[in-house]
Amino acid sequence: MEKVLLHTPVGVRDIYGRECAVKLTIENKINQVFNIYGYHNIQTPTFEFFDIFSKERGSVASKNLYKFFDREGNTLVLRPDLTPSIARSVAKYYMNVKVPIKLCYNANTYINNSELQGKLKEITQLGCELINDDSVEADAEIIALVVDSLKATGLKEFLVELGQVDFYKGLLQECGFDEETEQELRVRIENKNNFGVEELLDSQNVTEEAKNAFLRLPELFGSVEVLKTAKSLTTNRKALKAITRLEKLYSILEDYGVAKYISFDLGMLSNFNYYTGIIFKAYTYGSGDEIVAGGRYDKLLGQFGKNAAAIGFAVYMDQIMIAVNGQHIEENTDYAYEVIIYDAKFRKYALQLATDLRKQGIKTELIPKKKNIAIEEYARFKKEDGASRVTYISDNGAVEV
Repeated sequence: MEKVLLHTPVGVRDIYGRECAVKLTIENKINQVFNIYGYHNIQTPTFEFFDIFSKERGSVASKNLYKFFDREGNTLVLRPDLTPSIARSVAKYYMNVKVPIKLCYNANTYINNSELQGKLKEITQLGCELINDDSVEADAEIIALVVDSLKATGLKEFLVELGQVDFYKGLLQECGFDEETEQELRVRIENKNNFGVEELLDSQNVTEEAKNAFLRLPELFGSVEVLKTAKSLTTNRKALKAITRLEKLYSILEDYGVAKYISFDLGMLSNFNYYTGIIFKAYTYGSGDEIVAGGRYDKLLGQFGKNAAAIGFAVYMDQIMIAVNGQHIEENTDYAYEVIIYDAKFRKYALQLATDLRKQGIKTELIPKKKNIAIEEYARFKKEDGASRVTYISDNGAVEV
């Protein structure tokens, strides 16, 4: 039983030593970018009432939530997603504010995924939310912020793929599918299963235009030229309006100087049903999953009593760490430190030396030497751990080991 307790449950892990230092360094760099853009940090509770993340909110499925009860019998959950929590906070504290509200966060989320998926159940997310702005300029600022945040991690080669929920919804308007059929279609499109999409559409009474558009949807990814192709596939006003907005967005991103990081995927769909317009994901080498995800959610705050447009994103730190390690990016962390080991009778001198180094901003660890541990053992462990220098103070003076 003692050995079992040394292990963590499936889906969570310890982060320590140099890896923890790198993670914190990258988080600080990303947060600095957020702050430079004028976003202000917010912290929400680790657990909230179940209704904050209920099915109606369009967040994580109930079966994937960690649920428990308080003394009064209320159902509580560990937050699986930050966006609903921040939407609740904004509705509570900024109900009558109409000017743009810019918030950012750094927090862990908890999703009880199937253990067969091999995914982490606790992940760190850093993100931003821009409230009270429905403009395409707001979309552009968020995408530019994503690009600059990823640059701050040390990544040089990455791509931010843009999609548009309203393009897909516009095509659906032409079909009149029931919820079950629409969900099955969504799954097949996400999997880029062309044969499955065609089979499903053949079983439904849809127009040739709609059928052709859905069949071409999985192919609509790549450069900005994809938008021209998309416009030729439909006459639906909602779908065409969505493409026009993407064209305007791309033009502004060119002004930001980040267009080279942008591509389009009109077959992109999200598991979060609260998205209403632009959605996006970012990818890079060395990570099998997206490293950023986000989108516009203009209806979510209305569920908390505040009718306000909003857009935001989350950076998935665990995937960032995989990518940084996979691309062998060296982070300049502040993990390195000095160690002073001393024999008991030289405590006062050792303490003075450590104090002087600490005043200079040098991280210094002070250790009294035990007789039953050789100085070589101290030095070996500290060097392996990342110490830049180990000094031993004894009758032989202060000697670097």
